[in-house]
Amino acid sequence: MSRETIQAYYDAFNRGDVEGMIATLHDDFAHHVNEGAMRLGKDAFAEFCRHMSETYKELLTDMVVFANEDGTRGAAEFTVNGTYLKTDPGLPEAKGQTYVLPAGGFFTLKDGKITRVTTYYNLQDWIRQVSQ
Repeated sequence: MSRETIQAYYDAFNRGDVEGMIATLHDDFAHHVNEGAMRLGKDAFAEFCRHMSETYKELLTDMVVFANEDGTRGAAEFTVNGTYLKTDPGLPEAKGQTYVLPAGGFFTLKDGKITRVTTYYNLQDWIRQVSQ
C-alpha cells in the first residue's frame, strides 16, 4: 500500500492536483522542506503548494518508489524538470529559467496515509542553474 500511496502523491503532483496530493495525507501530517521550516498539517501544506505552483512549474520524471515491507516507510528518487516562473523572496530573480535536478522524498506512513514527507534536492545546484 505504501508504494501506491507515494506514487499517487507524485502522480497528483505531476497533474498539478493539490487536492489529490492532500488526499494521500494523514490528518497528522508534517512536511519537512529542504533547507526550510517544517510545516504541520494539511492547510499549511496546501498553502505551500499554492505558492509553489505560482513560482515554479515542475514535472517529475525518472521516478523510482521504494517501500519497506510493513508499509510504514518509503522513499522516491526522481528528476525535477522545472521552470522558474516568479521570483521567490531571497532567491535569484525569476526570468523563466529552466532547471533539471536530481531529488528525492522520504516518507512515513500510517493507516495507508502519509504522515511525513521530507524533500531533498541540492539548493546550490538549483541556484547555479537559474543564475546562468
